[in-house]
Amino acid sequence: MADYLVIVESPAKAKTIKKYLGKNYSVIASMGHLRDLPKSQLGVDVENNFEPKYITIRGKGDLLSKLKKEAKSAKKVFLATDPDREGEAISWHLAQALGIDEKHTYRIAFNEITKTAVQSAVKTPRNINKDLVDAQQARRVLDRIVGYKISPLLWKKVKKGLSAGRVQSVATRLIVDREREIEDFIPQEYWTINALLNQKNKKDSFNARFHGDSKGKIELKNEDQVNDILKTIEKADYAVKSVKKSEKSRNPAPPFTTSTLQQEASRKLNYTSKRTMQAAQQLYEGVDVEGVGSVGLITYMRTDSLRISDEAQAEALAFIKGKYGEDFAPQTPRVYKTKKNAQDAHEAVRPTDVTLTPEKVKASLTTELFKLYRLIWERFVASQMTNAIFDTVSSDISADKYIFKASGSKLKFAGFMKLYVEGKDEQEDEEGTIPVLTEGEGLSLNKIEEKQHFTQPPARYTEATLIKEMEEQGIGRPSTYAPTIITILARGYVARDAKALFPTELGIIITDLMIEHFKNIVDVEFTANMEEKFDEIEDGNVDWISIIRDFYTPFAITLTKAEEEIGDIELKDEVSDVPCEKCGRMMVYKMGRFGKFLACPGFPECRNAKAIVQETGVICPACGGNILVKKSKKGKLYYGCEHNPTCEFMSWDMPITDKCPRCGGIMFKKAGKDSKKVYCGDKECGYEGSIEK
Repeated sequence: MADYLVIVESPAKAKTIKKYLGKNYSVIASMGHLRDLPKSQLGVDVENNFEPKYITIRGKGDLLSKLKKEAKSAKKVFLATDPDREGEAISWHLAQALGIDEKHTYRIAFNEITKTAVQSAVKTPRNINKDLVDAQQARRVLDRIVGYKISPLLWKKVKKGLSAGRVQSVATRLIVDREREIEDFIPQEYWTINALLNQKNKKDSFNARFHGDSKGKIELKNEDQVNDILKTIEKADYAVKSVKKSEKSRNPAPPFTTSTLQQEASRKLNYTSKRTMQAAQQLYEGVDVEGVGSVGLITYMRTDSLRISDEAQAEALAFIKGKYGEDFAPQTPRVYKTKKNAQDAHEAVRPTDVTLTPEKVKASLTTELFKLYRLIWERFVASQMTNAIFDTVSSDISADKYIFKASGSKLKFAGFMKLYVEGKDEQEDEEGTIPVLTEGEGLSLNKIEEKQHFTQPPARYTEATLIKEMEEQGIGRPSTYAPTIITILARGYVARDAKALFPTELGIIITDLMIEHFKNIVDVEFTANMEEKFDEIEDGNVDWISIIRDFYTPFAITLTKAEEEIGDIELKDEVSDVPCEKCGRMMVYKMGRFGKFLACPGFPECRNAKAIVQETGVICPACGGNILVKKSKKGKLYYGCEHNPTCEFMSWDMPITDKCPRCGGIMFKKAGKDSKKVYCGDKECGYEGSIEK
């Protein structure tokens, strides 16, 4: 039996920490929480200071017995759960469940799982931070009250299985509100005029944009206005009125927070927030790296701080100088300002050892982990590099009484852009190059292009832009963004079209009902203020029970009123064109745990239900069955035979109805959003071609 017991949440974390502590330490995983509120009841005594009723989670009894036995025989018990509210709460629950005196409980926390951090933490243990625990407890109790009081009302008035949640309801409202903005949007007409110009005796044209006249910018609103201008500029003499040259610098993006990591992984890697956080968790807890052993590759991934330790910064600057040269390292280290209300207990998300480059660890990581680690590593290193420098030139060009503008830029010094450039949610107009122009120089008109445009409605949220909006509005915290999105998708309140999120009919009905009867619950400002109150609890400035009481008193009145006022709401199921083979009724679409499925409307007399089948119209080359569109466990589309698993045919590439012109066999379109490549499925034939979109 070891002298010391260390309790962590996961086996991967246990394995990494064990490596740094030696044989006198036993490291055991609690597998997350051991205690929680019961699922079968509210579990909060609203009449007795909102006392929570915690029970041992089902299936954790044997593990709890093992931990009690180990704790009893150990000289010291170290609680090494994650360094945040949730982790602190798990440590507190462990101390309660194991019967350890809180005054003699050794709480250790570290922002990164490295030898130095772990050994230093063991040497400097502290007591459990009850303020952190109370902040978590307040959130848990408040969310339980909202969920368990409103959800039964929705079951009764709308349909069974529905749920309301403090943060999920606000997130759904954001998506509903955006959809209505799109529906109500009235496009406004506008025009642009571009002139393709040439210097004397030069073949290459460059572009100049219509700006206005000597009085200033002119907005082009209709075709008549444009035609009047065209009459003048088509016959005008073009000349360079002014040339302005300057140097522009561009700053690197700061290192990642939880929010920006999820946003960038969505843009660049096409990862969902859930997938990003699962991969980041593995990188944090420890990965077996060839030649190094089990090591945590990144710092704690739930943070909204931009702070970087002095040691990490010094290591990054030394690496940059050695790899790229002195010119790429700034004279003074970069410091990024963390936004107001951020919890600054942790650093930004960064690699624990900058010398463990993506190339060095690639062979030890899965493709998914490698891509995310490379993103984190490159973002961090680039954040510590010098600015990129551009030579820019802008010119005013006269055409009779009108002014055109031409501008361009050229990269002079790459700086951080040698390594990394931040992705964007919306496509930006790229600035091209223009030739060297001289003031007073005459130009010849090659072509005029006038175009009609219409203003576009705001785009639907993607996971990336929804997380960005939630962060900016103060809705939720780093640990809640991904679970919130997972919940609203699973409940069927929101659906996904490619990357875009849109509300379902159910989501709109529930949101409208919540706005009418539970205005505060779906109010963005109210939700953000509640997050600030949790922060006040964490800082020890306010008692958590008083916060819950202030919320519950008016909430209970609202709940009673809603029960009286809300009438029964009938949800009509969307009817399909598929007849039920058992009773002949037309089947309807239902939403289940794994998405939409078909069910007979004759339930409970007829209980027929089946998956939605999407046919490709292509015959399986292996057995002659129909090839169907299917989804893998991770939600990725693939193409398989209807007779699976008897027939093993499957393809990631889409089969098409066109036959191979060479051998008459089955053809496939190469996977990829913009791919036009097609090829024959018979490798011996080897035919390849392309198709238009």
